[in-house]
Amino acid sequence: MLQICSEFCVLWKFREMPVDSIKEACKNLTEKPMEPEFCYGNGSCVRTVYPVAFRAVLYLGLGSAVILTVLGNLFVIVAIAHFKQLHTPPNYLTLSLAVTDLLLGVLVMFPSMIQSIETCWYFGDMLCKLFNSSDILLCTASILNLSFISIDRYYAVCHPMLYPRKITVHTAVIMILVTWCVSSVVGFGMIFLKLNILGMEEFYYNNVACEGGCVMLTTGVASTVSSMLSFYIPGIIMLAIYLKIYMVAQRQVRTIGLQNTSSSKVDKHQRKATKTLAIIMGVFLSFWLPFFLCYIIDPIIGYSVPPAVFNTLVWLGYLNSTVNPLVYALFYSWFRKAFQMIVSGRIFRSDMSDTKLFAE
Repeated sequence: MLQICSEFCVLWKFREMPVDSIKEACKNLTEKPMEPEFCYGNGSCVRTVYPVAFRAVLYLGLGSAVILTVLGNLFVIVAIAHFKQLHTPPNYLTLSLAVTDLLLGVLVMFPSMIQSIETCWYFGDMLCKLFNSSDILLCTASILNLSFISIDRYYAVCHPMLYPRKITVHTAVIMILVTWCVSSVVGFGMIFLKLNILGMEEFYYNNVACEGGCVMLTTGVASTVSSMLSFYIPGIIMLAIYLKIYMVAQRQVRTIGLQNTSSSKVDKHQRKATKTLAIIMGVFLSFWLPFFLCYIIDPIIGYSVPPAVFNTLVWLGYLNSTVNPLVYALFYSWFRKAFQMIVSGRIFRSDMSDTKLFAE
């Protein structure tokens, strides 16, 4: 703007315009504030307009993450559902986790991508509530799925004799039902009962809510309680369980030694499965911990965390759902074989569901 003004001034100087008039014109031009852009016109939320090139890069990057999340978890779901060898209690829990990640990609990541780039919510108030509810629901479901998976691994490694009796298909189904029922109550109850803004409704409607916005504001109490129930307490419990599993597994390794028996092979298989699921849990906690720290701190410091920082941490958490199928592909040979069959189309043969993906 200053450069344009200088060029304007120089041109008019040669036209013998009075210097005082030139300075006044330049001052008025440089001090004129830029008109803000709104989502739906005056009175609605203010819109931040990013440069076209920057928006294109964001759409490419975030869009790729959404597609990878949906396709990767879809492969996991199809593989476990189709191949009979994978119809086991721990794989049913893994299936529930993959469904959670798939729904996050479709119901949360896709609309969040549009809102993050366009900086406006164009889907209405009801869909905004469903979006925020789904966000809380699916995050809670993820950590509850991982909690039950850790319990499955605990019995598999620490109490192998009790495992077939304790962890059955019926038990896995009950775990999955508890996961989704509790998550639904937390997710929809928080938003539709307005527990997130309990006690600060006037502030929210006077200072935050506007047409074209979809902001999930929470009070300090609500953010602390929901974070403890949905993340910190289950996370600490899982860490304690996996620490116990690790200690027992190390003791078993020393006891079994290098014996080439069927029992040692089973123990080796269980330890590998436990290690893989522990990595998945570790990835989940690592990706979501920065957000939940910010989530608790933000109300304490007067909601002064920049929206761009908050949004970045949210997307870091979302990317956990993108990474999970990559962990399966890296550590599970059955996933790689199933992936090849799905991509090649061999899965549609009538006898392929009985294929042995790994040696039992």
